[in-house]
Amino acid sequence: MSKQAIVAVKAPPAAGPYSHAIVANGFVFTAGQLGLVPETKTMIEGGIEEQTRQVLTNVKTILEAAGSSLDKVVKTTVFLKDMNDFAAMNAVYATFFTENPPARSTVQVAKLPLDAMVEIETVAVLD
Repeated sequence: MSKQAIVAVKAPPAAGPYSHAIVANGFVFTAGQLGLVPETKTMIEGGIEEQTRQVLTNVKTILEAAGSSLDKVVKTTVFLKDMNDFAAMNAVYATFFTENPPARSTVQVAKLPLDAMVEIETVAVLD
């Protein structure tokens, strides 16, 4: 098995000893992303809608750096701080995955890094 670490220079830097993504055997596995603004490295202002939009923009940037794209995502996992935010998150999420949306799991968690409201990780295929 070959494994390639991806560092997307236009995405917020990793906050620990992990890669933005790993490419292995024709798949791209992204690390969980938060709503950090790449230029400021701070959480985007606003609520769940703004954070979800920024998270998925960061995911898109990382996938593109790896040679994939949002339309090649086959699975996502969404971690919510509060399941009451599900409908608002889902409305934004739907604008990023308009056709043949990927399989998805969504869970509520006790706490996310930087007190984020949402974190999303993906698995995508390469061309």
